[in-house]
Amino acid sequence: MSRVPSVLNPTEEDIQLLLSAKCHMGTKNANIRMAPYIYKRRADGINLINIGKTWEKIVFAARVIAAIENPQDIVVVSARPYGHRAALKFAKYVGCEAIVGRFTPGTFTNYITRSFREPRLIICTDPRSDFQAILEASYVNIPVISLADTDASLQYVDVAIPTNNKGKHAIGLIYWLLARAVLRLRGTLDYTTPWDVMVDMFFYREPEEIEKENEAAEVEGEFNAEAAAAEWGVEGDAEGVAGIAAAADWSAAQPTTDWAEDAAAPATSSWEA
Repeated sequence: MSRVPSVLNPTEEDIQLLLSAKCHMGTKNANIRMAPYIYKRRADGINLINIGKTWEKIVFAARVIAAIENPQDIVVVSARPYGHRAALKFAKYVGCEAIVGRFTPGTFTNYITRSFREPRLIICTDPRSDFQAILEASYVNIPVISLADTDASLQYVDVAIPTNNKGKHAIGLIYWLLARAVLRLRGTLDYTTPWDVMVDMFFYREPEEIEKENEAAEVEGEFNAEAAAAEWGVEGDAEGVAGIAAAADWSAAQPTTDWAEDAAAPATSSWEA
């Protein structure tokens, strides 16, 4: 019996990331086909997912993805909003295509539609919300990799990654780990060096947070522009003796007393006449 290479085993940091993102937190309901991935049930009824099984399926799914010669033949589907950013980032770093939001019926089966695709593999975020894509993939014999919670239906799913697919941190972390594993198997990323892409890039962000950050960036940009203008003004006044002398001449040439006297003098003959 061959042993699994040590480089494929999870590190302590990987396990801590999975636990901190609550990837092990399932739901109170459990599907019979998800029973092998459930570690135990808590007193409050929450099913806990076996993290070891999650890691094994991440590595297995990464090997399936890396076996596709052309990454453009892989499609990532995510109808759930929490998975939009993760799917787009995964597609960017792996080199595949992402379909986020509403899935157009007939994308995999009707060649007349504009959005027609013929992928060799699809990756889904939730078997329930992405069931239209999974169903069409079953019609044309496309293998399916999907994130699956304890209550997920695994119909037409070939590789299920047991994890919490309800939280934005859990979804982002799984896609980040999957992308890192694919890059390592391809040889573009070394196993000993950490990936320079932060996991925060895969997390869903609220539109309000993005607007606040944009406003803060604009205010900061205006402040920097004013500070730069002030610095340039100081340097321009201080450059050279001629500039100082010119400033002094201009200040000396201002007719202060005449203007004051003219302002104090009453309007006489012309207006009265």
